[in-house]
Amino acid sequence: MAVTASMVKELRERTGAGMMECKKALVETNGDMEAAAENMRKVGLAKADKKASRVAAEGKVALASNDSNTKAVMVEVNSETDFAAKDASFLAYVETVANQALVMDTADVEALMAADMDGSNLELERQALIAKIGENIQVRRISRMTTDGNIGAYVHGGRIGVLVELAGGNAEVAHDVAMHIAALNPAFIDVDDVPADILEKEKRFLISQAEDSGKPADIIEKMVAGRMRKHLSTITLLGQDFVKDGDITVGKLLKQNDASVKSFTRLAVGEGIEKKQENFADEVMQQVKGA
Repeated sequence: MAVTASMVKELRERTGAGMMECKKALVETNGDMEAAAENMRKVGLAKADKKASRVAAEGKVALASNDSNTKAVMVEVNSETDFAAKDASFLAYVETVANQALVMDTADVEALMAADMDGSNLELERQALIAKIGENIQVRRISRMTTDGNIGAYVHGGRIGVLVELAGGNAEVAHDVAMHIAALNPAFIDVDDVPADILEKEKRFLISQAEDSGKPADIIEKMVAGRMRKHLSTITLLGQDFVKDGDITVGKLLKQNDASVKSFTRLAVGEGIEKKQENFADEVMQQVKGA
């Protein structure tokens, strides 16, 4: 059977693979569309398996929320390089992952990847994307939030994402607090949330540091207390100076707007993944060779 341009186009739309790869698959199966698609799926799976051990520490964070802004999800999808993270097909896949996570209302990556999507699923689409782009692609994390208050959602440059839940306040305040968290990365909401062992460790360090000054014990005690307050203000959301107005703290901003923070999640692309250091020229060559 002669392979026509319309057949190649149809297979390309079904698989997301390149035009020449689709034409080759159709020629090999004598124009059998189903057999060509199945063979390409197997090739994609083989490529995915081959690349699975390669470090994927680049990528994108994306958000999706419902119309009432009472439910939101945030996902991190990783690639090996920043080049791939800017690819239109990769970005479309990330958006699909976020939207599907919102529809399913889940933070379970495995369940999300396996869920039926009109005869396909996100795992099959991931394999096809790996075959097309030539890099390891991983859906790493999902964070979900549901509230009867306000959800603040913010993504900075596709690399840092934040969801924050407020009781009270309004959408603008929630967004501003989310943006602040993205910028200053607080570890805790308030002093009361800081674990006792972390407080004790920091206090011991400050005492040891102050004792080296040779000052009297009562002065050292005051020095430690002052430095402890300053340290806590830098690691707690409510104690930090508000990023849009350094004259007030986030705590004061919330008080002015009759709001309080119930919870927040911050995701940064690749955090916690040990990245392999590579020469830029070698990285480009790998891309060219499709390694």
